[in-house]
Amino acid sequence: MTSPRAVLTLTSPEATCALASQLATRLSPGDVLLLSGGIGAGKTHFARCLIHALQDPPEDVPSPTFTLVQVYDTAAGELWHADLYRLSDPDQCEELGLADAFETAICLIEWPDRLEDLAPADALSLSFDAGAAEDSRALALDWSDPRWDAIVTELTA
Repeated sequence: MTSPRAVLTLTSPEATCALASQLATRLSPGDVLLLSGGIGAGKTHFARCLIHALQDPPEDVPSPTFTLVQVYDTAAGELWHADLYRLSDPDQCEELGLADAFETAICLIEWPDRLEDLAPADALSLSFDAGAAEDSRALALDWSDPRWDAIVTELTA
């Protein structure tokens, strides 16, 4: 059986931010977003916008490229933002405590391919790519858990 897929064109960084903000209001602890795409594809911009949407007031959201994980207290619960680019083994992901965070926090995971078999089956995958126009992005959303059906339908309406 093929997993559901939705494809969007985000025409600007502001459109990317608006989508992240919309999605943020629908998230709760235990939700995992797997953010894929090349360097500069928009993963961190999307993550920052989503985190800011859940903070009151918004605080600085540095890229976790060197710290690997940044943890935030938000109105929706604890949020983990992880950048796994520098990891070479899925065991390192377990050492970071991600398996527990997948159960108890909202998790935004950049470079989720590093998770290999540790990636939660019920996650929402967002794959960013450069769009046809300058500053635009093509975004593919893939999921298997029916929980995402209504959420993605609302986001793409």
